[in-house]
Amino acid sequence: MVEQGSIAPMSGTPLLRVEGVRKRFGGVNALRGVSLEIRSGEVHALLGENGAGKSTLIKILSGVHVHDGGSIDIDGRPVSFASPAQSRDAGVAVVYQDLSLVESLSVADNLLLGREPKTRLGFLRKRQLVAQAEAFLKSQNIPLDARAMVGSLPFAYRQMTEIAKALMGDVRLLILDEPTSALTDDEEKILFEAIRAVAARGVGVIYVTHRLNEVFRISNRVTVFRDGQNAGTFVTAQTNMRQLVGAIVGPDHAVLKADGAASGQSVPSSPGPLANPVLELTDVGNDRLDRVNLELRGGEIHGLAGLIGSGRTEILQTIFGLRPVQSGGASLDGVPLRGSNPAAAIRQGIALVPEDRHVQGLVLEHSIERNLVLPRLREFSRFGWLRRGASSERADTAMRRLAVKAPSAATTVKNLSGGNQQKVVFGKWNEPRPRVLLLDEPTVGVDVGAREEIYGVIRGAAAAGSGVLLVSSDLSELLQLCDRISIVVDGRIIKTVSRQAFGSAEDLHHLIQISQPSEEHAA
Repeated sequence: MVEQGSIAPMSGTPLLRVEGVRKRFGGVNALRGVSLEIRSGEVHALLGENGAGKSTLIKILSGVHVHDGGSIDIDGRPVSFASPAQSRDAGVAVVYQDLSLVESLSVADNLLLGREPKTRLGFLRKRQLVAQAEAFLKSQNIPLDARAMVGSLPFAYRQMTEIAKALMGDVRLLILDEPTSALTDDEEKILFEAIRAVAARGVGVIYVTHRLNEVFRISNRVTVFRDGQNAGTFVTAQTNMRQLVGAIVGPDHAVLKADGAASGQSVPSSPGPLANPVLELTDVGNDRLDRVNLELRGGEIHGLAGLIGSGRTEILQTIFGLRPVQSGGASLDGVPLRGSNPAAAIRQGIALVPEDRHVQGLVLEHSIERNLVLPRLREFSRFGWLRRGASSERADTAMRRLAVKAPSAATTVKNLSGGNQQKVVFGKWNEPRPRVLLLDEPTVGVDVGAREEIYGVIRGAAAAGSGVLLVSSDLSELLQLCDRISIVVDGRIIKTVSRQAFGSAEDLHHLIQISQPSEEHAA
């Protein structure tokens, strides 16, 4: 369904046409029939909250996943990619946030990797390779030294190398996934010039971002996904930030104002006088944080809102000991935090539910029981042997309290649904109750029912006196759960406000956008 403000499909054969594409992962419908058209020479922004389906579509177009239904055409011809190689052969190039460069090689070597100029005998023409790379970088006005070793470059320049590498191929469709997350304003301008130059050659560009002010500077049209479906396609010059925010968060996400009426969502009551601070950060700094000041009180759910790359996750990692505190200090219940590693944090009552549960939160090949007791093996061991009776009792209790749906605690975690996997991650920290519970995107990739159950777990932790620090890109989630919300920009907390200050997710989204250090913001 196309919402008000969208435009009718343009005439002629599009470069890329996606029609009714569906994709399901177990019990999760990641895509519910999305459609998208990209014209030659068009920069088309793709927006949506985490879990909206953007990444799934990108992986289908790049050959990582195969779609379950619908159709994909390139230049009017149907395609279905069974591998990334097939996608590349069709002229699709994708630049992910996670780079795929060979750091031990030079910029030039990376740009021409696999298509190096060689002699008839197969020897590398090094001078020609460097000359080709330098000519291309100059033509795109990309300030990279072709001879520099990629491993010696700052991250922003490694990211620009990745983008330049994609642009050098025989590209028909270029997909950029959050390309400016680590770039300065000057580097961002250079990137935009390169994108415009490649679009001028007739290449279609899909530009995925959470930074709405970028959309108005670089795109011709915008498509918004919400909950795996289309929420509208807009001509950029004919829309504004509030319209896009409304499409992203949806009409059903309005919440209570301080004196307003409800719109269907449960809203936390005003916390009133909160308990004493359980966690305090004072001018905390490191390689990603810049003088962070934060006060988390017992029984409070405190949200961290900001764009991808703003430093939200790094604040949690620093508190949990995954990143060192290089300046400033942190205290728990008024006592300076001891140690600078996760083991010390756990001993002092700090727990982390990470964003990537598969890599950082679970051992997928192990059972529910083993995962639940893993952080506290000493408590369930005697003379180096696991006390199976105590371990099984602990697992059964946690599964019952969290309503984990599985045949038994012996079930392998990889066989659980996303929501039940996430409950297991929470269960690791459920007893004893942590003083501070750090949550990084706790409901990403779980269905609506499991999400509500996880909300109950979070509220329960706060009701029992834990301080909860919540990072979420789902702004309606922050408004539904949090007592206070802090805005994070470039590694700093620039503002902390009461939940009652916002009437809707759109208001919070707008505050995040106007807080960005940019010279121009769309009205």
